[in-house]
Amino acid sequence: MNSTLHDALKSGASDVHLETVPGGIVIKYRVDGVLTSVGSLQGIELAEQVISRIKVVAELDIAERRVPQDGRFRVGYQGREIDLRVSIMPSIHGEDAVLRVLDRRTLSAEMAGLRLASLGYDVETIAQLRELAELPYGMLLVTGPTGSGKTTTLYAAIGEINHGHDKIITIEDPVEYQLPGVLQIPVNEKKGLTFARGLRSILRHDPDKIMVGEIRDGETATIAVQAALTGHLVLTTVHANNAFDVLGRFTHMGVDPYSLVSALNGVVAQRLLRLNCPECSEEVRPDPSLLLRSRIEDVGSYRFRAGRGCGHCRGTGYKGRKAVAEVLVLDDMLREMITNREPVRRIKEMVQARGARLLRDAGLELARRGETSLQEVNRVLA
Repeated sequence: MNSTLHDALKSGASDVHLETVPGGIVIKYRVDGVLTSVGSLQGIELAEQVISRIKVVAELDIAERRVPQDGRFRVGYQGREIDLRVSIMPSIHGEDAVLRVLDRRTLSAEMAGLRLASLGYDVETIAQLRELAELPYGMLLVTGPTGSGKTTTLYAAIGEINHGHDKIITIEDPVEYQLPGVLQIPVNEKKGLTFARGLRSILRHDPDKIMVGEIRDGETATIAVQAALTGHLVLTTVHANNAFDVLGRFTHMGVDPYSLVSALNGVVAQRLLRLNCPECSEEVRPDPSLLLRSRIEDVGSYRFRAGRGCGHCRGTGYKGRKAVAEVLVLDDMLREMITNREPVRRIKEMVQARGARLLRDAGLELARRGETSLQEVNRVLA
């Protein structure tokens, strides 16, 4: 266990997966958002001992093997403490464990100087995000799947507007890194402190800017919209595939469409794309079928590159990640179309006609410059 965790931390893994199989246990790391198998141990008894060891250090019930369990523990690494969140799940072969790595010191160091410009967005996207974050009231929504960097984007936006003249309050589950000069409230559902209840209390605490970690239900969504309508700037995240699906998501949660479009300033949909390894990337000529699937007709301006795989990138061909985004800024015409329940296709056509860049276009731009591969763009973006 010690050697596995040391290797995972050295590799920069965000999660360690220990999967029990009929003959033993398989170890996988999630690096740059992708799972990679790194080894296995033979023997079902050894597999049980490994899972039991994790349960002991996470203070879980080692006798209970039929229901999921959650816990946490800390390890020392290079003179600092690293938090590990543990999830144990029963399976047909025994139990699986997933350890989420949370290196608070590294994150806090990154957050200290975090600004929108340091996230890797193009100049136009940064300008739009900055403009939306600096508005005095309304709602800015960031959307995308789990692990797409939504919270980091919100922290960067808060970093831009945190100049000491406004009361900024956040409610998160959990508070992953601390921001100076910001009141951060952790959700505690066991004690009854939910997003909705916390948000109600925040509004009585004289805030100027509010960050809600995630909108999960209709009650939280309604309170957040009301807060945005009553003169507060609300920054929040919601799970949706793109900027246009957000509108349907809120309607599904029971939020009045007119109130939503009145409150909403803009929606940012984002993804993280792996970058080609700088040590082993080389120019490649893509297969015609790959170009067809990627919907690329004119290949003249593209500099296709891909990584071969080397020791620097652990044989993956990729090292590091970069954010790509599509930004939907609401104006009177868009608000009118949404209130009139126009089809999403019409709204998307109108936005594109105005020159807005969609997620896939942003991803293909990275491939055009040789920063990532076409395979990576197709893996992450529809």
